Amino acid sequence: MQIFRTRMTTHEDVCESGLKRALSAFDLTFLGIGAIIGTGIFVLTGIAAATMSGPAVVLSFVASGIACAFAALAYAELAASLGGCGSAYGYSYAALGELVAWLVGWMLILEYGVATAAVANGWSGYFNNALTAVGLPLPYALTHAPSQGGIINLPAAGIVVALSILLIIGVKQSSQFNTVLVFVKLLTITVFIGVAVFHVNPALWDPFMPFGWFNAGTEGKPVGVLAGAAIVFFAYIGFDAVTTAAEEARNPQRDVPIGILASLAVCTVIYVVVSGLLTGIVSYKDLNVSSPVAHAMQLLGINWASALIATGVITGLTTVMLVLYYGLTRIFFAMSRDGLLPPFFGAVNANTQTPVRVIVLCGTLIALTAGFVPLGDLAELVNIGTLSAFVMVCIGAIVLRKTQPNLKRPFKMPYHPLIPVLGILSCGVLLASLPHITWKRFAIWMLIGVVFYFVYSMRNSRLAKLAV
Repeated sequence: MQIFRTRMTTHEDVCESGLKRALSAFDLTFLGIGAIIGTGIFVLTGIAAATMSGPAVVLSFVASGIACAFAALAYAELAASLGGCGSAYGYSYAALGELVAWLVGWMLILEYGVATAAVANGWSGYFNNALTAVGLPLPYALTHAPSQGGIINLPAAGIVVALSILLIIGVKQSSQFNTVLVFVKLLTITVFIGVAVFHVNPALWDPFMPFGWFNAGTEGKPVGVLAGAAIVFFAYIGFDAVTTAAEEARNPQRDVPIGILASLAVCTVIYVVVSGLLTGIVSYKDLNVSSPVAHAMQLLGINWASALIATGVITGLTTVMLVLYYGLTRIFFAMSRDGLLPPFFGAVNANTQTPVRVIVLCGTLIALTAGFVPLGDLAELVNIGTLSAFVMVCIGAIVLRKTQPNLKRPFKMPYHPLIPVLGILSCGVLLASLPHITWKRFAIWMLIGVVFYFVYSMRNSRLAKLAV
């Protein structure tokens, strides 16, 4: 009990950090939608359908959505119970202690950093396609990394720099910008649904599950509904980003659970509808492209819709990057305040009330990564880090119910401990569906994190100083 109080007191003290509380439940919901709707619909749907799931990609999204729902309920309870310090890192800190919190935070840094750079690369491709359409294509050397025969992926690096400036200006302005883009993105999806529903050919859904639930494909890479679910899970990490905004929410105990659950529910429905229509208007075999939704419209000969959707893709990926980048800077910020990272990362600019140093540093690293590194399979590292963090959150919810039964819980998940146990199992199944090479890369990343913790973090943390 005393240990828990020490953790909570320490964490609550650092939560009063000077960040401006400006976000409502509505803002948080659209923050989540901004991150969730984007890469999943506009890129991963086609890849998962063509190479792993077939028309049963619908079930892949359902499976991922279910796993997220279990984890989201655990997130919501911890967000309401522990108040203003959000993210899987903050919850693990209070419920499971410093070492586990460090490992979860290290996972989240991998998740958000790699994801932002990966989406920036996708954004660059769509942006150059748009320029090509109006007769102003960028040179190959300025849109590809050196290993691909180019000099730099300039649009990818450039959009990260632009988002850095926006985040420095202030979180409320960033949220307002995000809300506008989300509305544009939803309008684009509405256009696709409105057009596609009149061109559905049920015969294209047969066979519905050509790769089964889970099998070893070519070169041993997993295929099937579950393998597809493990990949499209990338599309669901947005609701996790909502929790990183808890310290800037007006009423975190009320607004954060609403933002998490509402954004997840809305986006799951949209994913299921869009993926079902997509595989119903063209063969799933034709969807292994970087722009499956716009490509499907082109195959139908509806070029105006394809052009409009391409515009929505650029908008959608912009909001994804904005929220992921935002989440990364807040994870760095929170870990710095707890002494697990150097204090350099914990400073807040007096004028903008934003952590400018963190924003600039993260933006520089992400821009360099996006500009000079073709990420490829590294996107799978995003999923393994996210799923592992979700497992820890579910464990934290179970532990906290046991160790702190009288803790005030404004939001209490139903059917405890069944819900968090199902979250652990469902995320575990998706983890097991990822390729072996991804596990090896993840192990190397975590080993680096463990070494850093014992060399620096353990000696400089706030808890360590309190114990002296």
